[in-house]
Amino acid sequence: MPTSAPFGKTTDGTEVQLFTLRNANGVTATITNYAGTLTSLLVPDKNGKLGDVILGFDDVSGYTSPAFRKANPYFGALIGRYGNRIKGGKFTIDGKAYQVGVNNGVNSLHGGKIGYDQVIWQAEPGTSADGQTLTLKYLSKDGEEGYPGNLNVTVVYTLTNDNALKIDYTATTDKATPINLTNHAYFNLNHGAGKDILGHEVTIPADRYTVVDAGLIPTGELKPVKGTPFDFTAPHAIGERIAQVPGGYDHNWVLNTATGQHSAATVYEPVTGRTLEVTTDQPGIQFYTGNFLDGSLKGKGGTVYGKHAGFCLETQHFPDSPNEPRFPNTILKPGETFHSTSTYTFGVRK
Repeated sequence: MPTSAPFGKTTDGTEVQLFTLRNANGVTATITNYAGTLTSLLVPDKNGKLGDVILGFDDVSGYTSPAFRKANPYFGALIGRYGNRIKGGKFTIDGKAYQVGVNNGVNSLHGGKIGYDQVIWQAEPGTSADGQTLTLKYLSKDGEEGYPGNLNVTVVYTLTNDNALKIDYTATTDKATPINLTNHAYFNLNHGAGKDILGHEVTIPADRYTVVDAGLIPTGELKPVKGTPFDFTAPHAIGERIAQVPGGYDHNWVLNTATGQHSAATVYEPVTGRTLEVTTDQPGIQFYTGNFLDGSLKGKGGTVYGKHAGFCLETQHFPDSPNEPRFPNTILKPGETFHSTSTYTFGVRK
């Protein structure tokens, strides 16, 4: 069974816990019931040495500090009700207009002002045939951040014996509502040695990406990646072409396969030999390269998180889908069950 230990208190004095999942290979994942945050993940390098590949903090105060709230990087958190951006925080369902919390300029990002990244989840450690688990539950009430419907959300983290962290998302609602759940972990496969992630080699099996405007809202165009710095159909180092992308990578790729479990990304870090393979049943993935990290946050062991200290691979539906009829549907209706699985598998290449 997973173990638990105190992880400090939130700003209102609520005590939170840190749960540790282990597998037969010594791989460990730690998750707190505050925001369902993945705080660390120790995986082996090519020499068998375990290292932490997740950006985060030593206790909950790091995730609630004024500096963190100002920077708002969402380190490791569960994201909802709607991951990514909604233009103007507005959408219409069945002829009824809704206005949700605006927290990213004029737009809504990752659920609004208080998304699932700032709530305490009900946690239950356990075991399954695949490995140790942590089940997290949250009732997102009707009207929370302006969203319609009581949304019952369950997220299950499973650490498997083949060194994979599997994340299962399930949700039901009593009113039609947009939903887009994901995890916002920042990875650095050379964490502790490499200051940035620019040397990591990334492959994304996507021939198109969603073009965005200056506010990072999709224009509706699905543009071919061929001949652009967005082409990761073959491996490229993150830093190889990042200067050609104003601001750095923070875009949604349209995965070539949109149904069933399919490959979403592969990452290789040449110094440590660590690899990461992401599979999902979602149609898109947001590849973000920590462009807004500026050194103002000190993480575990006093590590300073500067620009490009980590990268995110957020499996998802496309940004602003409720306002873009050409994109895959994100409206969950009463009587339906939302279910999605994304898996992050770690390995080595010698």
